[in-house]
Amino acid sequence: MDRERAARIALALTPGVGAARLDLLVKAFGSGYGALEAPLARLRATPGVTLALATAVAAQTIGEAERAIERTAAQGGVVLLPDDPDFPKVLRDIPDPPTLLFARGRRELLGRPALAVVGSRDHTPYGGEVCRAIAAHAAGAGVVVVSGMARGLDALAHGAALDGGGDTIGVLGNGLGVIYPAANRSLYERVSERGLLLTEFPPGEKPNAGSFPRRNRLIAGLARATVIVEAAAGSGALITAGAALDQGGDVIAVPGPITSPTSVGCNRLIRDGAAPLTELEDLHGYFPEIRTWPAETAVGGGALRELPATLSLAERELAAALGRTSLPADALAERLGRPPAVVLAQLGMLEIAGVVERSPFGVFRRV
Repeated sequence: MDRERAARIALALTPGVGAARLDLLVKAFGSGYGALEAPLARLRATPGVTLALATAVAAQTIGEAERAIERTAAQGGVVLLPDDPDFPKVLRDIPDPPTLLFARGRRELLGRPALAVVGSRDHTPYGGEVCRAIAAHAAGAGVVVVSGMARGLDALAHGAALDGGGDTIGVLGNGLGVIYPAANRSLYERVSERGLLLTEFPPGEKPNAGSFPRRNRLIAGLARATVIVEAAAGSGALITAGAALDQGGDVIAVPGPITSPTSVGCNRLIRDGAAPLTELEDLHGYFPEIRTWPAETAVGGGALRELPATLSLAERELAAALGRTSLPADALAERLGRPPAVVLAQLGMLEIAGVVERSPFGVFRRV
């Protein structure tokens, strides 16, 4: 193994060494290996090197890099440094760029146009429906769908991309070999086999509270635009939106009912200047080089259940007005020009008949 490469990996794994400090050490000592082998006294005498940094570097060994490389290989992955051809160029210039990456899967996806699709772990049926449609539409055009492998909308985005024969990158907030959440085990295997898993955390490292903001900046950095599907106030998806803005990327938000807690974050993003996604074609302008998009990627594109013959004419009209959308009762009342109390009662009858479903937030959808 090349000792300079191993030394840079070891330095990158040293606590407190980010891209700026690694660059400082390499310039001060002529190489990564020179910095790693420097005595503590010389490290402490180097301008810009704090006592804590000098102590951490002096305690590091090249064996730490060797162990990380071996553990990565055991997981079917590779270690990428910024100078490697497969290292994503878009991540070299973001604020706080990664000093190294661990990758398992199809690394060629890192050079393709990408769209980040993220959102709430606890989503509404509307959010799930829209998330799947966005991911399927983008993946069907050859855009790589990037998300965070979390429970909820992240998992739906990855799954929809793969289900349609498209490509996806899962950015982890932990090391390779750690399945988090445990319920995503099958998704982890699917993405590693057909897409790409990417992380800056060494193999076996478990997630902590600080892992996910660091993961989120990589999600945004890999993508040309970031779509926030649903996000409550304080949602981690909003951290991804903030990272995208910090990096000069575009943020797109899916509007939702003002009565839905999971749409508060998205609606505020739109109020503050994010582009609203009102139809799937809104994505096209972010990828002008793509000439062919899926002709039919409907939101809620599956077949709707046949209406029972026992429904009244008013109930049938209400079901038709709902169509493939997901709406609260007051919005349907306004659409039909009926009193909200009457529409709510009719929706109750449709729910009993198995025609509609009501989310915990009072949003109705056809089934």
